[in-house]
Amino acid sequence: MPYDQTYTSKDESQSHSLQQESTTLYSHPSLPSIPSLTSQPYHLPTTHHYCIATLKSHNAYISSLALGGKFLYSGSSDREIRACERNSLISELCYEDPTDQNTVIAGKGAVKSLVVLRDKMFSAHQDHKIRAWKINNDETHHHKFMHLATLPTLGDRALKLLMPKSQVQIRRHKKSTWVHHVDTVSALALSIDESLLYSVSWDRTLKIWRTTDFKCLESVRAHDDAINAMALSYDGHVYTGSADKKIKVWRKRLGEKKHSLIATLEKHNSGVNALALSTDGSVLYSGARDRSILVWEKDDEGNMLVVGALRGHAKSILCLAVVSDLVSSGSADKTVRIWRRVDNCYSCLAILEGHQGPIKCLTMVGDRYNPSDSTSSYQLYSGSLDCDIKIWQIFVPLL
Repeated sequence: MPYDQTYTSKDESQSHSLQQESTTLYSHPSLPSIPSLTSQPYHLPTTHHYCIATLKSHNAYISSLALGGKFLYSGSSDREIRACERNSLISELCYEDPTDQNTVIAGKGAVKSLVVLRDKMFSAHQDHKIRAWKINNDETHHHKFMHLATLPTLGDRALKLLMPKSQVQIRRHKKSTWVHHVDTVSALALSIDESLLYSVSWDRTLKIWRTTDFKCLESVRAHDDAINAMALSYDGHVYTGSADKKIKVWRKRLGEKKHSLIATLEKHNSGVNALALSTDGSVLYSGARDRSILVWEKDDEGNMLVVGALRGHAKSILCLAVVSDLVSSGSADKTVRIWRRVDNCYSCLAILEGHQGPIKCLTMVGDRYNPSDSTSSYQLYSGSLDCDIKIWQIFVPLL
């Protein structure tokens, strides 16, 4: 499981983290060689949307959002994680008191990613750590977070320290065990059966953890630069997107103990910031600093091939979310766009405007079907560098 890794001094590593955070906002020219999929062959019924609420609870920018059951979880750049029942968000009452017991402060720097597993939550942090939490809900709709573990666990670290082969070079005169991330943990994802937690980092590695005892099972040197995004498919494929402009596809083949590289997708001309998969895993969406969202589809042999690009954003694509046949994208241009596939083309159904800063994170959920006007409604949550979370209601006509 060890991997070769060379890092510079501590100050240079911290400088790299700050630089990596800021460079994701910079925009590169678009990709003229890839055809656009955003033509509209015919008139589509109007999609309606409006902002239900703007939540101003955090004092720093919103760095992560996640939905778990009836609750919304948000992480900010000042170490704070908050939880609130979604139904109470519309009145904004839940987010009026930033010191209530629905809040926990942990680690150093930004909370980069959140995933919820029933009554557990995992958080990824800028301080190179992953933290596991027990979520306790009481009848007054308050959350209590109980810290379960910091990954890698003390037992994992102690065991690996005693094994010379577990040591890897991270700087010229310093070694660490392969279970440690040594830079910002940028994204988390759960396997379909929820038995494994995947993490990626700006240290260029992909790590796999067991969700029951938090043991680190594997570490893969995945890219030549910081890894910004990850997506997991139901068939076991793991997609990682990096500042090295590449998307790599990983899989643990039958009978093998480790994940191996099965494909490298190279079409972006700048760092990849965001990845999202369709529900059935047959379509991959990737967003980058080149302002384009590339659409990849599986061919008959199971290979991902780029079929076109979604264009419209004026600056870098920072985040993506997919629900049903809708794709939402957040950009450094301060807008969220909603896309929908119609035949072999995509239409931009709506442009959500109102944030005063780049859109850092998105999460989306189907709300209900409205038989009276033949529409389906969705709720979208957007977090921005303006420190606000906005809740949007979107009504999409049935085709």
